[in-house]
Amino acid sequence: MSDSGIEQIMTLAPVIPVIVIDRVEDAVPMAEALVAGGLRVLEVTLRTPAALDAIRAMKRVPGAVVGAGTVLNRRMLKDALDAGSEFIVSPGLTDSLGEAAVASGIPFLPGVANASNVMMGLDMGLGSFKFFPAATSGGIPALKALAGPFGGVNFCPTGGISAATAPEWLALEPVRCVGGSWVVPAGPLDPVRIEALAKEAAALRT
Repeated sequence: MSDSGIEQIMTLAPVIPVIVIDRVEDAVPMAEALVAGGLRVLEVTLRTPAALDAIRAMKRVPGAVVGAGTVLNRRMLKDALDAGSEFIVSPGLTDSLGEAAVASGIPFLPGVANASNVMMGLDMGLGSFKFFPAATSGGIPALKALAGPFGGVNFCPTGGISAATAPEWLALEPVRCVGGSWVVPAGPLDPVRIEALAKEAAALRT
C-alpha cells in the first residue's frame, strides 16, 4: 500500500490507542472492548515480550485493524510484519527504517518533531506523520507552525495527550487523529472500563 493506506487508517477513528501489553491473554478481550467502543485502529507497542503474540491474537478480533508501534529498526519491522501487523508506527525516522518500510508496502507512520524530519519523510514519498512527543515538542503552537510550510501533510500527534486535551488537537486542520494511552489504563484489565473510555474517545470527532 502507498501512503494513502496510512491516511485511510488514520481516518477510521479519532483516537488510536497506544497499547503496552504485558499479558497475551489480555489481548483479545482488550481488543474486543476497544472495537466495541468504536476504536478499531490498535497500536500495540513493541515494548514488551508479549507484544508480537498480542498482535497475532488481536488480529482475530472482527473489525480490529492492528499495527505495531515503537518500531525502531529493520529487525523490529520484520518481526512486526511476520506477526501480521497491518500498519507500522515508529517514534522517529531513519533512512534505514524508512526505506525498508516503504519498500515493504506497509502503511507507515513515522514520528517527526521538526521540519527536517518531515522533509526526509516527504523525500521517501510519505505524507503522513506522527508528531511526537507532542506535548513536549512545543504542543499545538509547534504543530501549527510545522504544518504551515507543508500543505497536504497529515499528522497524528502522540505523547502527553489526554481525553481533556485531545479535542484541541483534533480541531487542527492537518490532524487526522491522535494517539493516546489513556484509553487503556495501566493495571489489571478492565474491559468494561476500556469500552467506556473508547466510546468517549470515539465521540471526540463526530
